[in-house]
Amino acid sequence: MLRAYKYRIYPTGEQKALFAKTFGCCRFVYNWALKMKIEAYKQEKRTVPYKEIQERMVNDLKKENDWLAEVNSQSLLNSILNLDTAYKNFFRNTHTAGFPRFKSRKDRQGFQCPQHCRVDFANGTITIPKAKDIPAVLHRKFKGVVKTVTVSMTPSGKYFASVLVDTDIQELPATVPLRDATLGIDLGIKSLAVCSDGRTFDNPKNLQKSLDRLKLLQKRLSRKQKGSANRGKARIRVARLQEYISNCRKDNLHKITYAFTHDSQVRTICMEDLNVKGMLHNHHLAMAVGDVSFGMFLTQLEYKCKWYGVNLIKIDRFAPSSKTCGKCGHVYKELKLSERSWTCPECATFHDRDFNAACNIKEFGLKALPTERGKVKPVDCPLVDDRPRVLKSNGLRSSCL
Repeated sequence: MLRAYKYRIYPTGEQKALFAKTFGCCRFVYNWALKMKIEAYKQEKRTVPYKEIQERMVNDLKKENDWLAEVNSQSLLNSILNLDTAYKNFFRNTHTAGFPRFKSRKDRQGFQCPQHCRVDFANGTITIPKAKDIPAVLHRKFKGVVKTVTVSMTPSGKYFASVLVDTDIQELPATVPLRDATLGIDLGIKSLAVCSDGRTFDNPKNLQKSLDRLKLLQKRLSRKQKGSANRGKARIRVARLQEYISNCRKDNLHKITYAFTHDSQVRTICMEDLNVKGMLHNHHLAMAVGDVSFGMFLTQLEYKCKWYGVNLIKIDRFAPSSKTCGKCGHVYKELKLSERSWTCPECATFHDRDFNAACNIKEFGLKALPTERGKVKPVDCPLVDDRPRVLKSNGLRSSCL
């Protein structure tokens, strides 16, 4: 299994200068290759393959620019490979992947070293081509073969090394889904996650708590003269606060997803297939949706479920999980987003909106399993790929619990 281990590194002044050169050279090669692809498509209506770009870079670009030889050549080739992958992803699915953009020195900086990398736990150093014995905080040990090392620099000036390792760890096989070991999760803004077993995980609202301080620091930054040393100091203060908010968010999500995947009573998790990108288009909720970070939560839960043998079932995003009565199956179509609780007009059952949705998500997920079809009678909710737009009620006989 491939696993990545991220470490904080403390390069020397000479190593920082080398990293800065490598950042700039990789950015220059990436933009040069992207411009070549764009011009070739406009003039000749063709796509320039990776091999052709590689040959032009080695034979022409490096001869014209001697300073490209000062950095690792494999990092330059890897930046071209990343561009080729991004270009293919765009034409494979234009809705999920955008067109590759030119890199800027103001963006996050990084480069990859795919060969001749070594991690020394005894001395606490990482070695990459042309930079030996970089001091690092190796807080986690691993056993395996180092595949690549990605060196990055945050806007606040911190350096990190992400080590991709081919470990001997095997993924745990997923067990057969059982009703008693199934958990339904409803994600929201007020509460980050509400579970069908009654557990609720609050939304820490990290950005909202630090918003006043962030506004103040950004106002001070806007008043500094461009190019001055004080502006650089103010920019770092803003970057550090934004990095602190991001770290708090990631830490909270890791703890919640760890609790889900390490619960011995939960072997199957049912969730909605959320359209996070579409939710961000709502300007009234965009900041709140971005702060809670549904996309990061789903990403972490997916790979952790694969690691620890937990079944992850995604139901259709159009399924009326909140509007369906968990007792009689009636679909209350008049339910508004502002209503956090409602009473079923058919059976007069009082429902908490989020808890009722979590229970229904669990039932919908079990409905999608071949072993449970015919036993569960929720609102018809086939697999995600079917994408029905009209859902009819069959009457739910089993209770939410």
